[in-house]
Amino acid sequence: MNRLRHAEPPWPVAADVVAREAAGWVPAPLHSFVLKVHSRCDLACQYCYMYRAQDRSWREQPRTMAPETVDRTAGRIAEHLAAHGLREAGVVLHGGEPLLAGEAALRRTASVLRAAAGPGVQLHLALQTNGVRLTERWLDLCAEHGIRVSVSLDGDRAAHDRHRRGADGRGSHARVAGAVGRLSDGPHRPLFAGLLCTIDLRNDPVRCYEHLLTYRPPAVDFLLPQGNWHTPPPGLGPGTPYADWLWRVFERWYGAGQRETRVRLLEDMMALLLGGTPETEALGVAPVRYAVVETDGSLAQDDTLRTAYHGAARTGLHVRRDSFDALLRHPGVAARQWGVDGLSAQCRGCRLQRVCGGGHYAHRYRAATGFANPSVYCADLAALITRVRGRLAADLDRLRAAAAEAA
Repeated sequence: MNRLRHAEPPWPVAADVVAREAAGWVPAPLHSFVLKVHSRCDLACQYCYMYRAQDRSWREQPRTMAPETVDRTAGRIAEHLAAHGLREAGVVLHGGEPLLAGEAALRRTASVLRAAAGPGVQLHLALQTNGVRLTERWLDLCAEHGIRVSVSLDGDRAAHDRHRRGADGRGSHARVAGAVGRLSDGPHRPLFAGLLCTIDLRNDPVRCYEHLLTYRPPAVDFLLPQGNWHTPPPGLGPGTPYADWLWRVFERWYGAGQRETRVRLLEDMMALLLGGTPETEALGVAPVRYAVVETDGSLAQDDTLRTAYHGAARTGLHVRRDSFDALLRHPGVAARQWGVDGLSAQCRGCRLQRVCGGGHYAHRYRAATGFANPSVYCADLAALITRVRGRLAADLDRLRAAAAEAA
């Protein structure tokens, strides 16, 4: 395979980090940790950023995180939390497909993480799964260790099975829907964290959303397909097709007579427009505060950077010899803590910068200029933000008018 040739971003470099620290910048400590407990998957999803992107380093990773790597990672997390006086943090057991690690390994991992953090730290454990193997036995194990569960589900059978199939070409919807049903309706309902749905423009947005609602999810995360300026996402332009798709979801969700679920992308957008703080780091310019640990113990940047070029997520750091504080000072991680200063010149001059935040970091990549660009979804994000802002402004005007009349 010919790997994509790329130019390193014009910024940041190590000297930039040193200069900013000298000028008074203090890194925001990490509060979320993604552990790649298994580096293979039992599905072959067509849009997968792990196994179908520019980066093939997963082939070099051990399939399962070894016990000694789990122990060292748990110690590093505890060290970081203690150093910064943090009493709460989240850990996501991730993959590949984490359930492939097996019951014994995940049970041990959860126990080691909690023991290392100690009783003074509230450690929120979560599991991100494709749902194919999520049996009652697995749910019992998650309940035993207080592990909340999120499942990837792209809509009804036709929508889901278009992409999320096994290596044999067989769709996975029936198995995943059964697993989500067990999670939603049984005694393990408190473990249900939400559903992740990757947008496909061919799917009717309202029908997709309403199918997900049948499982009564506490939250739904609609994900833009991974893409960048070198490898654009499917169906992008002309016009703003992803904004149009999400706007129809917004109208259905926002216009409901009662709150049916959370749609975090839309809630974060509204919060930022109203001067609040988003819950996730998908929008806005708040410091990025999560780390990824590969199965071999390597410390990595956001693994969606694999869609840019081979090795894009690598940092050269490892839990065996490096602290998470060292990761915070890696140029690629540090730049995502610099707020507006970490954006491209075009984004810094945009009136929507503090809402959009430049878009997802991986979506900014262009071979000639690295990540110093707006998101490939720039037009769609701007269109959606503008429409949502208009709707909120109109509703606020009506409320003010009603209040004035009542007075």
